[in-house]
Amino acid sequence: MAEEQVKGGPVVIPESVLKKQKRNEEWALAKKQELMSLKKKNAENRKLIFCRAKNYAKEYEEQQRELIQLKREARLKGGFYVSPEAKLLFIIRIRGINAIDPKTKKILQLLRLRQIFNGVFLKVNKATINMLHRVEPYVTFGYPNLKSVKELIYKRGYGKLNHQRTALTDNSVIEQALGKHGIICIEDLIHEILTVGPHFKEANNFLWPFKLKAPLGGLKKKRNHYVEGGDAGNREDFINELIRRMN
Repeated sequence: MAEEQVKGGPVVIPESVLKKQKRNEEWALAKKQELMSLKKKNAENRKLIFCRAKNYAKEYEEQQRELIQLKREARLKGGFYVSPEAKLLFIIRIRGINAIDPKTKKILQLLRLRQIFNGVFLKVNKATINMLHRVEPYVTFGYPNLKSVKELIYKRGYGKLNHQRTALTDNSVIEQALGKHGIICIEDLIHEILTVGPHFKEANNFLWPFKLKAPLGGLKKKRNHYVEGGDAGNREDFINELIRRMN
């Protein structure tokens, strides 16, 4: 440590202060460079996200046009068009915990439907269909369309980041969790869920179960199956109407 010289002479700055100044300058420079690189990356990401969203919108429009064309052709030939089997399900729990047997309770836990009016997306396969048969009186399910998937994710979408429920307010939240799978924005997430893509499992696990409100206008009779005028079980495309009332 240096000391003060004779009165009126130059003041020697302590070495520790000089080191601190140098360290602070280095930190400031590193922070500036980091901000610059982040700004550059965000600008590139915005362009990429815009292009992807544009391509997805074009893809959805083409699919819709193709569907209309196929229906028209079938009608002209005197037949009717049968849609291909759905790949995506949306399940909503409509009953509570009263008089529920352990096996059913376990299946509902595996489906991540722990509360009444919770909703989750599921891939259609033999295993999920068998599970749904076991819990049919407690849930209602069907095939969501693009509008339903978009509205659910945009309005009630929460992600699982570091085991915490995080609101999808920024694309960086999605990129942080799913960037390694090429999913960097909310439009990527919607596309992956809707088309049941190769990383559907990761994308669906990232999404926290949707906490929906009680349906506007109420339920008819949740103890009865949908085909009997109730609410439980498979309602196919009519799930979209229920999603509108609960979102």
